[in-house]
Amino acid sequence: MEQRKSDPKKALLVMDIQGATISRLQDGGSFIRNLSSAIQTARQNHLPVIYVVVGFRKGYPEVSASNKSFSMLKIGTMNLDTEEAMKIHESVAPHTEDIVITKKRVSAFTGSDLEVVLRSLEIRHLVLTGISTSGVVLSTLREAADKDFVITVLADCCADLDEEVHRVLTTKVFPRQAEVVTSDEWSIHQ
Repeated sequence: MEQRKSDPKKALLVMDIQGATISRLQDGGSFIRNLSSAIQTARQNHLPVIYVVVGFRKGYPEVSASNKSFSMLKIGTMNLDTEEAMKIHESVAPHTEDIVITKKRVSAFTGSDLEVVLRSLEIRHLVLTGISTSGVVLSTLREAADKDFVITVLADCCADLDEEVHRVLTTKVFPRQAEVVTSDEWSIHQ
C-alpha cells in the first residue's frame, strides 16, 4: 500500500542487532525471522531501513568512568573488539541503500547523527525494533516521543534478556507513547 499524502514518512530503525546481542537471546531464531520479515516489508514498501549500532573510538575516549553501562569497556573488564562488536548480524545485514548510524550511548539519538538523517529524509514516523527492549528501544522511544515523532514498536522484533521486563514495557509502558503491534500486523497495513 502506498503511503497517503497525509501520513508522515516512515523509517524502520533496526537497533543494536549485533551478533553479540543476538547470541544472548533465548530464542534468537524466531526473533531474527520476525525482524527479517519486517525489514523485507520495509524494503518492499520503499521505507528507509536505518541500522543503529553502538560504537566507540579505540581507547573509548567517549566513555566516562562515571557511566555505569559503558565504563566496563574503558577500564578493560570486558575484552571487546570494537570493530567486531559493531558488526550487524549477518542474517539481517544492511543492503547498500540502507543507512548505518553509530551512536555513543543507549538511545539511538545520543552521540549520533540520526536526527540529522531523519530531518533530511523528512521522516516523522519511526518504527522501532531492537535489542534490548529495556535499553535502546525504551531510550529511543522516550527521546523520539519528546521530539514529537509518531512511533510504532514492533513487539516481536524487540527482545530483552528479561522476558517480564519486555512484556511490561510492550504492554503497559510503550502504548502510552507509541502504537505497539507485531511484525505481521504491521506488514498487513503497509
